[in-house]
Amino acid sequence: MEPELRTVAQWSLGLPEGVNRSGMLGGAQTKARSSHRSNVANLRFAHHSQGTNVDAALRQEQHMDVLSRFMVLAYCETGIDAASEEVEFLEAALNYVASLEPSHLAEFLDLADVHHVLVRTLTVLEAAAGVAGNDRMGEWCAERLADERAHIQHSLGRLHAICEALESRGCPVSVIKSLDHWPDLGSDLDLYTTAPQGRVEQVMREQLKAHPIERSWGDRLANKWNFRVPGLCELVEIHVQFLGQTGEHSDMARRVVDRRVKKEVGGLVFRVPAPEERIVISALQRVYRHFYFRLCDMIDFAVLLERENVAFPELRRSADLAGIWPGVATFLALIQSYVESYGGEVSLPREVLDSARSRGVGVQFAGGFLRVSKLTAAHLYGLQLLRAGRHGDLRAMARLPLLPPLAVSAVVAHGITGNDKGIW
Repeated sequence: MEPELRTVAQWSLGLPEGVNRSGMLGGAQTKARSSHRSNVANLRFAHHSQGTNVDAALRQEQHMDVLSRFMVLAYCETGIDAASEEVEFLEAALNYVASLEPSHLAEFLDLADVHHVLVRTLTVLEAAAGVAGNDRMGEWCAERLADERAHIQHSLGRLHAICEALESRGCPVSVIKSLDHWPDLGSDLDLYTTAPQGRVEQVMREQLKAHPIERSWGDRLANKWNFRVPGLCELVEIHVQFLGQTGEHSDMARRVVDRRVKKEVGGLVFRVPAPEERIVISALQRVYRHFYFRLCDMIDFAVLLERENVAFPELRRSADLAGIWPGVATFLALIQSYVESYGGEVSLPREVLDSARSRGVGVQFAGGFLRVSKLTAAHLYGLQLLRAGRHGDLRAMARLPLLPPLAVSAVVAHGITGNDKGIW
């Protein structure tokens, strides 16, 4: 007998913490978005267009499209209320993944890993396979999940030990960015501390037997160090006293420790930035440094805005200290635009939308990432530099002009050697 196709709300009950348990689709059950219906049709097209005639770039776009639909459906609040549409989408998505030849499936999972959504993707696939009665796919997902979760739990244990060692020696720390992706984990483990660099290095070398990695020009400007810690695959990146690509932020950076909160992850308690500083830190990384988003950024902060009580006046206060309120507003508006394009819902105050510099311009998938418009990025950099001048922020005024030549040097180095690590 064929297994009954239950609604997402029924089969999602077995998913781990973080999945939307009010039904994979979220709490507000309002009128279904017409865009979701077209999404199912688009996914069918992607499934049928698989084959040798599909070039690698188009295949990557298809992979990203499926991953985005999975993540928004599973973790974000949406306005979709028709269970038949949910099942229709899940069947099409599962068929898409099941039809991939081994090398293309590896590409799909590599893309999920690069975007820090591998565990979440495998979790949804496993649940969807259970609904469809695809035991082979379900077992394969379960095996991969067991491996990934074991690795992540080990890394969390080592990270916790590092934090405790630093705290015990007078180095107050916040774990920044890395734990935002839970149940996934970032590619390196980021910390911020207000302690002096000498004390941090002493603890890392003497107590944790860690080895510092050679610093790039950008690392030196940003006042950050990377350490290789025995027994840990990921590098530990420690930002010391300042934040920003050129280490231009001091007052805002101190808030990362002054306003930190406790968060339990994997049975361990970590100190992390308050929600407002989490948003500011990621905005700095995405629209002022890398100029691209990962899919995890879209999902992590859509969920944060939905489930945590973000104090927008406090958020603006933190962003204004850094002179980047327009960038923070743009960061949030880009997330809203992307999530809503896949049927999700992200509610933002009018003040945020009015301050954003990306109205009508979303991110574009290119080179494996969700790219921010260069014009938008340049405009935000100019506003930041002007604000530093108006407010007499000498540190920012001295350091921000170094960013363009640093970026140009990185581009040139990448073009010649294929690697910009020594610079950027």
